[in-house]
Amino acid sequence: MVLLGAVLLVILMTYPLIVGFDHVGRVDNNDGRWSIWVVSWVAHALTTDPLHLFRANIFYPHQDALAYSEANIAAGVVGVPVWLLTKNPYATHNFVLLVSFVVSFAGAYYLCRYLTGSRQAAMVAAVLFAFCPFVFVRFAHIQLLLVGGLPFCMLAFHRLVDRTTVGRTVALGAILWFQGLACAYYGIFGGMAVGISSIVIAITRGRWREWRYWAAIGGAAVVSIGLTVPFFLPYIALQRETGFARTLAGAQTYSANLVAWTASGAWAHRWALDPSRSEVLFPGVVALVLGLAGAFIGWQLTAARTGHEPSSTDSRLDRGVVLSYIITGLVSFWITFGPKAGLYSVLYATVPVFSFLRAPGRTGIVVTLCLTVLASIAMARLLERWRNATWLVAGLMVLALADLAQAPIGLREAPPTPSAYQALARLPVAPVAVFPYWANNLNYHGHAEYMLASTAHWQPLINGYSDHIPQDFRDNSLILRGFPTLESFDVLKGLGARYVVFHLDRYAGPSHEEVLGKIEAFANYLRPIDKTGDVWLFEIVGWPR
Repeated sequence: MVLLGAVLLVILMTYPLIVGFDHVGRVDNNDGRWSIWVVSWVAHALTTDPLHLFRANIFYPHQDALAYSEANIAAGVVGVPVWLLTKNPYATHNFVLLVSFVVSFAGAYYLCRYLTGSRQAAMVAAVLFAFCPFVFVRFAHIQLLLVGGLPFCMLAFHRLVDRTTVGRTVALGAILWFQGLACAYYGIFGGMAVGISSIVIAITRGRWREWRYWAAIGGAAVVSIGLTVPFFLPYIALQRETGFARTLAGAQTYSANLVAWTASGAWAHRWALDPSRSEVLFPGVVALVLGLAGAFIGWQLTAARTGHEPSSTDSRLDRGVVLSYIITGLVSFWITFGPKAGLYSVLYATVPVFSFLRAPGRTGIVVTLCLTVLASIAMARLLERWRNATWLVAGLMVLALADLAQAPIGLREAPPTPSAYQALARLPVAPVAVFPYWANNLNYHGHAEYMLASTAHWQPLINGYSDHIPQDFRDNSLILRGFPTLESFDVLKGLGARYVVFHLDRYAGPSHEEVLGKIEAFANYLRPIDKTGDVWLFEIVGWPR
């Protein structure tokens, strides 16, 4: 019933996604195109050649190009059934998107129910977390929608603390690992939240001398790290080969400012959006008010903990649990402001994984989770004292949904697949170069359009767009942007290119006539395969001297 309710609410809150399930997406945004491509690539690779998962079909002839950005392995795993059934990149991506909301709802529900013992309070809390403004603004980044593992990590932690067993140790480690596969940021945030809570609980419950307790926490870390290492090796190799790392200066660009904490895309508070915001982090009015109230109410709980499995709400909600969410929320809030606030700089210098992160502002989702848990405490206490709890729950649910609603979501119709790409799918496997060839930092993201189109044929692309742009790609792009020319033919010959595609509608004004003239001038070396519409496909049949 929880999952059914979650599905219905997700369909409502993400409307009209369900209506255009197989043909809509954030195709107005190149990060959105990249997101659709990466989910489809992982699903395609897992079902055809899983041993070469990281050999994405971009930046040819580079190997392991999937490691140039977030691999999105978990998203691809979730999308496999739909990909096998449809081979439709939009349906595959949108299925993962909807599942991400359902998992977020379920995770928050089960965490808050476990801590408070109140199903009604947990249901409202699940709405506050699953549909928070932080998530909706990230529709173009599938990995940033996969926040559902965070509450499940904390649920596994509390269960381990309440009854320390090998099974619960492995469960915590495995969930942390899977959250890391879903989104590296959230895997690190989950580990941070568990780490802070472990220390707080150890101190407040007098368990800091208990070796079994620390062995269980350490065992979970070993399981998580051990499972992660095989998937992390390509990133380590990339860092060694290229020196790729995030800088503190770059992290400041993606840090929050105070205005970001008042910014939201929800209709109820969209009027407060400030152009100077650096992020969208407002948790919602209901979550904020009830979360602060829950921190105060929860602090009044003085129930003593025992070493056995708890059987009452009070035993789970001692001051240690409440304090752990207060401290975790405050620390996360501090981190969002990035290097200038100090704490992030310390973590960057002392915790190696932080050198891979560039957006401290994303820690804001942990603040929202902490407020959600604290809000569930306030609601549980309120429901205990309210005679007609059913009406109160209904009112809180409607208020929470109204506070966070953003439907209809701004999505765009997918363009039809050009005939040229359908033809490529029938041709022998060989490298493809697509033009115009975007050639500077401001325009590199334009290659994402070609990446998304490649889901129709999966030929290796010389083009590419990702967080890391190889230096030889940058150098070659300055020559290839003028193709066809003698110099650009030489570059393509060195790269082993066989096919070229021209998006003639992307050439504006005089550039359009110029490229048509060049194609005619080099007609002896370019054999036309498909010249339907504005997207033309040629095979390179010779190399001019």
